[in-house]
Amino acid sequence: MPETPAVLPSPPLRVQSIDAYRGLVRFLMMAEVLHLPAVAESFPDRAVWRWIGLGTSHVDWGGCSLHDLIQPSFSFLVGVALPYSLASRLARGQSLGWMSLHAAWRAVILVCLGIFLRSIGQPQTNFIFTDTLSQIGLGYLPLFLLGLCGGRWQWVGLVTILIAYWTAFALYPLPPANFDYTAVGVPATWPCHAEGFAAHWNKNSNLGWAFDVWFLNLFPRAERFAFNLGGYLTLSFIPTLATMILGLIAGGWLRDESPPVRKRGRFILMGIASLALGLAIDRLGLCPSVKRIWTPSWVLVSGGWCFLLLAAFHGVVDVLGWRAWSFPLRVIGANSIVAYAMADPFEHFVIGSFHTHVGERPFGVLGETYEPLLTGATVLLVYWLILYWLYRKKIFVRI
Repeated sequence: MPETPAVLPSPPLRVQSIDAYRGLVRFLMMAEVLHLPAVAESFPDRAVWRWIGLGTSHVDWGGCSLHDLIQPSFSFLVGVALPYSLASRLARGQSLGWMSLHAAWRAVILVCLGIFLRSIGQPQTNFIFTDTLSQIGLGYLPLFLLGLCGGRWQWVGLVTILIAYWTAFALYPLPPANFDYTAVGVPATWPCHAEGFAAHWNKNSNLGWAFDVWFLNLFPRAERFAFNLGGYLTLSFIPTLATMILGLIAGGWLRDESPPVRKRGRFILMGIASLALGLAIDRLGLCPSVKRIWTPSWVLVSGGWCFLLLAAFHGVVDVLGWRAWSFPLRVIGANSIVAYAMADPFEHFVIGSFHTHVGERPFGVLGETYEPLLTGATVLLVYWLILYWLYRKKIFVRI
């Protein structure tokens, strides 16, 4: 523990750019109700729709789309906001012991909320820890402790996590030549299989998959866990912590007394350097950049984009003062937990209510092709109006 806290005990001002960036992230997640990839399939010959379809869907394995930046951005912003939260609590006179207990409690709530949301509609509790909230919760207490330390220790923690996690996967033995990939939900001819050293990170045949086959079967389940169809891993919370540490470093820079030009310069240089290093590691075959299993190279690639996006929001919203356009996003960002929690279950409730009161096809006026888009836009508007009501009433749900 350092001799002095890494944050100043003065009450911080609310940073509009953080709310706007967070609002964009949650908007992109909520906008899944628009079903844009499905609509885009109706226009395979139109470049704009192809671009929209690619940007609003996840890549199969390696690579990155706009949609793939939702989860890393949310994790990154948890780190960005932490120095402000610590400063606020210190200014209110909270002790480090009380703050630590609160951080531990918040971590437990985040994990439990993630499990709860993934259990809706299931016959029993779905003990799975790959949900965004659960992943953040599993790494939140170490993040908090690093937030109390100086920037040097945050960098040490970041580098240690990336190297140690990479080493653990690299040392785990490759599957045998006759490994039955179909038994773990992967077609034998799946085009995303890597060859050579990069095969240590192949889907459902890596260290994280082996851990889940042991760990997740410790919990009551309707059927024995054998694989995650998407390849997602519980252990991804470790590199997710690295993403949050990148945000913690960014939050420290954002809050210091440096001139705005220097802050933006730091964000841009860090973004470019992180992006270039991550892509280089991927291209050299040392570690593929895969969001689904949150590889170390993915931490760097997605972290680079997060730094660049933060630089853009900070420059436009905080420095230039162009805030009016971001108001709809800030409404969402101010209650991001509510936006996250209501996105999936509330969609069916809203659509069902329209069917009850308006008819079975109230959004079919433009034909079947655009019906999912109009339906989703209506649901999205209802989401936003609820969040706007909370914003006007100054009701902000925090954990």
